[in-house]
Amino acid sequence: MTSAGPLEIVPLEAWDAPIAAAVGERAVAALEQGRVVFLPRLAFGLGAEEQRLLAVSAADASRKNISFDPASGRCHGTTATGEELARLGAMLDRFARLAEALVSNLAPDWAPHLERARTSFRPAEIEGRSYTPRHDDRLLHVDAFPTRPSGGRRILRVFANIAPDGAVRRWRVGEPFADFAPRFLKRQRRMLPGEARALAWLGLTRGRRSRYDHLMLGLHDAAKLDAHWQQTSPRHEIGFPAGSAWLCFTDAVLHAALAGHMALEQTFHLPVEAMRQPELAPLRVLERLTDRRLV
Repeated sequence: MTSAGPLEIVPLEAWDAPIAAAVGERAVAALEQGRVVFLPRLAFGLGAEEQRLLAVSAADASRKNISFDPASGRCHGTTATGEELARLGAMLDRFARLAEALVSNLAPDWAPHLERARTSFRPAEIEGRSYTPRHDDRLLHVDAFPTRPSGGRRILRVFANIAPDGAVRRWRVGEPFADFAPRFLKRQRRMLPGEARALAWLGLTRGRRSRYDHLMLGLHDAAKLDAHWQQTSPRHEIGFPAGSAWLCFTDAVLHAALAGHMALEQTFHLPVEAMRQPELAPLRVLERLTDRRLV
């Protein structure tokens, strides 16, 4: 294992093989400290039918983000039907299971607490598309879900570049969360009395939005809307080649996806209490800065 800037490089070659304890310890420490664990040799292999799925998806520019819901076993955001839809769901489910095996082997003590959320397939090219600032993931941001409150749980994401043409997925990684949060926290408004209850009652959120979720959404938006900070803040440029994988806590790692296509992503939630260093979680950082409980 080697370190390079915001990356911790781990030379794994199998998704579900046992991992030496020392390797797992170092990877977990890097993740909890807000770094990206990069697996340059960890390819997500595709069968012949799955390769054909990629070819069809590449020809359909409307397929920007296809998701698989493990609760229902259904895909969303796709026009695929019949056998093609079934193969698509099976591929995303297979990736999700391998991603879960990877994280569980890296951090066996996290495994009982991991909650598997949605899987995404992102076939469309990022570069050259038009977005509103709040929806432009080419801008540095932390992840926060407007409709699905996390309640302080960590957002851990596993990515794989499966581009058959060898295209590199280019990222930008920003400053540490503990440096970023104080800069934008003073701009955030307090939640209004009854606001969380009203959002849930109207069906705009799945469950009540905590003060933590409210602040994280504010930080997400404030960062994206600050053009000067986007241009001048500390950052590293990273290229993830086809046939590689990487993972990080995207609620703490300031990141921007600049270019690339044909990527897979698996989201997990992890309670702060399951971390080895819970004081590094965004929830704990924001509670120290605001001097109040946020969930």
